[in-house]
Amino acid sequence: MKRVNILSILFCTLLLLTACNNHNQVGNIYNIEDYGAKGDGKTDNAKAIQKAIDACNKAGGGTVIIPAGKTFMCGPIHLASNMDLHLEPNSRLLANPNEDIYKESAFGPNEGEGMMWISGKDLINLSISGMGKIDGNGVAFMGKELDDSFELKPITDFDPRPHVLTLINVNKLNIKDVTFKNAAYWTVHLVGCYDVVIDGVRILNNLKIRNGDGIDLDHCRKVMISNCFIESGDDCICLKNRREYQEYGSCEDIVVTNCIMTSRSCAVKIGSENVDKINNVLFTNCIIRDSNRGIGIQNRDEGTVTNVVFSNMLVDCMYYSDVWWGKAEPIYITSYPRAVGNHKDAGWRFPKGAVDGYSGEVSNIYFNNIKCTSENGIFIGGDEIDKINNIYFDKVDLTLYKRTPYAGGVYDKRPCKGQGFVYDKTYAFYIDTASNIDISDCTITWGDTKPDYAAGDIKQQNTTGVNFKTKK
Repeated sequence: MKRVNILSILFCTLLLLTACNNHNQVGNIYNIEDYGAKGDGKTDNAKAIQKAIDACNKAGGGTVIIPAGKTFMCGPIHLASNMDLHLEPNSRLLANPNEDIYKESAFGPNEGEGMMWISGKDLINLSISGMGKIDGNGVAFMGKELDDSFELKPITDFDPRPHVLTLINVNKLNIKDVTFKNAAYWTVHLVGCYDVVIDGVRILNNLKIRNGDGIDLDHCRKVMISNCFIESGDDCICLKNRREYQEYGSCEDIVVTNCIMTSRSCAVKIGSENVDKINNVLFTNCIIRDSNRGIGIQNRDEGTVTNVVFSNMLVDCMYYSDVWWGKAEPIYITSYPRAVGNHKDAGWRFPKGAVDGYSGEVSNIYFNNIKCTSENGIFIGGDEIDKINNIYFDKVDLTLYKRTPYAGGVYDKRPCKGQGFVYDKTYAFYIDTASNIDISDCTITWGDTKPDYAAGDIKQQNTTGVNFKTKK
């Protein structure tokens, strides 16, 4: 009798497992292959994947499965509320390399900054999870390969390169364990999102692809990023407030912890686009390796940056070519009005009707227990003496030594009005037009490869209230 009962239980269990594999059965599981997707890496599966997402949405929510061990190429798709896009181990979503199919701008009426591939707008309860990969097929959208980068194809006011993931006005978002790779433009772009957790994510972009940002938080609030590994040609993690989405307000209450980053531009950046306020931000327990610039506050618009803390970080920087913004500054705090130019989206850089702009205040910025190794020093500067104020360095230790053949004695202010570079000797701290800067309990060490253009510990001009005390 017991044997019969056990067999009955096993049989019922098998029936239940079989039912779970069907998209319309127990557990609200929607396998994209049940909707016609082919994992051959060649067929465009956008319609099949969208059918699975739409069915999930119509049923009130569930899990859309990207099956293990296969590559599903697709064009643009739109996510829905109350769904988990789950990528099983060794699965891959691959962006279709056909530029003609990307028609929906990542920045609304401004079509000069790329299109959308995977996107969603006005959603609630969305997650992207699993041990699979989301591959932007970035090199397929590039020009020829150069020594330090890929050429960008010539464009006018329309750039077909797809952003990997663009989510606008999503409330309660979780992105966990997924690997993003090979972005042709920005990788994870969140706009106006609230209550966000990004955990255990890997972003592995080609370091020669320009504009290949890792995570961009644009007008977002209540965000936690943790345990991530990010390699990107452009900024790894960037906080900003773009003008195209100014209706979503400020970028506030952001925590980033336990992340490892490498960038050819700036590993951690605040700005340069900032038309509102960036406030209450904490970066802690992070490592920056082999980057052009380490930590950068780069304010170029009328917005403000306040109450930002960087603590317990290792920062390692080195020079790269002028293709990339930055000159190995391990820490960089600036506020300069952006240049007036004929860039493809210049009409979106200034307030409506204006042909010129100004930059806002950067204040109450704290650096504690930061260990820096670089070819260049820390740069602080603004166009008005009170614009950069109340900046605190405590236990910030800097070791300077030459390690690349690139010329030194230069700091990078781009993008800004006037001269983009400052040519001068290398100082541990270079402060130009700022007030109330406190540097205490810091150490400065010059390596054995000290170049001829190396100078002293600090240079300051047009400053007030600078307190400079290093450890002996």
